[in-house]
Amino acid sequence: MLIIGIDTATAQVSVAIGGHEGVLALTQSLRGKQHAEVLTPAIQFTCRQARIELSEISVVAVDLGPGLFTGLRVGVASAKAMAHALNVPMIGVSSLDLLAFPVRFTSRLIVATIDARRGELFYAFYRQVPGGVQRISPHQVGSPDDLASEILATGEECLMVGDGAQRYREVFEGLKKIEIVEEGFAHPSASSLVMLAHAQALREQWVKPWDLQPLYLRKPDAEINWTTRPSQ
Repeated sequence: MLIIGIDTATAQVSVAIGGHEGVLALTQSLRGKQHAEVLTPAIQFTCRQARIELSEISVVAVDLGPGLFTGLRVGVASAKAMAHALNVPMIGVSSLDLLAFPVRFTSRLIVATIDARRGELFYAFYRQVPGGVQRISPHQVGSPDDLASEILATGEECLMVGDGAQRYREVFEGLKKIEIVEEGFAHPSASSLVMLAHAQALREQWVKPWDLQPLYLRKPDAEINWTTRPSQ
């Protein structure tokens, strides 16, 4: 079983291919808002590196968000189109789950964060469990001060990961028992997506492309700007 993972929920575009042997190839590019321009060449390059044809793919996995609206829409739409063309099922994984997975070996409370722009963060809390992590809170959107208050209320040692913690580092560094993971873990990775999707695929926990929906949590900025503009 070969799985292709597509992740465009943040500023980074990430594509990986793997299966029971692990991740065979990974391509990552951090080029701002150029998700549509970068994604197709990244898919082609990753296939060449893995030495496979797209026709060999059995499952298409995609980051469902939360994340930046335009990038998230590009990734989900492209993944759905690919699954339709290949006539294969899909698996969707939360971007915050993908951030928490690489730091799963810590015994501390994990706080996964994504910069939501407009002075807000997407975030969720996780704990280590055998073989991975478990989300223990809903996906949320709020200000850095909101999150800092929630962290203080836990009274626990916390490990923060993601570009949200990086951007608002000054808010969190003053808190006791907090460590912020280095920038190498700032964005979700398609390699984590492939690994998590493979475990779900073995249990046949996939969906049809038309049943898969992105997790936005908030209206797109353009809609917010339109509804909040002063009346003329």
